[in-house]
Amino acid sequence: MATYRAGVSTMFGMRLIGEIDPARPLLVMAVEEEAAHLDDALPVLLTGMGKVNAAAAVATVLAGAVRPASVVNLGTAGALKSGWSGTHEVREVLQHDLDSPALRELTGMSYGLPLELVPGGTGPVLATGDLFVSEEGARRRLAELADLVDMEGYAVASVARWAGLPVRLVKHVSDEAGEGAAKTWRESVDGCAKVLAAWVRDNLA
Repeated sequence: MATYRAGVSTMFGMRLIGEIDPARPLLVMAVEEEAAHLDDALPVLLTGMGKVNAAAAVATVLAGAVRPASVVNLGTAGALKSGWSGTHEVREVLQHDLDSPALRELTGMSYGLPLELVPGGTGPVLATGDLFVSEEGARRRLAELADLVDMEGYAVASVARWAGLPVRLVKHVSDEAGEGAAKTWRESVDGCAKVLAAWVRDNLA
């Protein structure tokens, strides 16, 4: 039996719905709005927004007595470049708000390097950071590094990797990560949640 039971919250913003099954994946999502149309076939971990909440929630659950077969992070993402829409499995994820080259110069150690999730794949590069990108200058800067942007993916992938579990990041484009992105996200999140639920039924049944 899993350590964490349905509906239990152990920290602000974190909630596990259902019980961990060692033979099935754990779905990880930031907020309830993104998970609104999922059924109860798989356990869902709601982490709250941002890298700290995501890392802490996933680490807490994976430290339990029962671990899932894998981790699948589902959620919305902003498009940093024109032409990106729909649902995508992320090929590579990086942190856009950690200056890894500067830290290496200071310490001689590498921190927060990009994570390759689908070697040889053709999916997007995702940039993760504790910034909701809604300003055009930030969007243009990040577009030089990645195709999509979110606030949790790198943290989820890092913790899963540290735990030795397979991990997938699947993102549905909700907005264009520029002027008006917050309003667009609020208006589109329910439709995005329906698409993500359909992806789960089609790919994780």
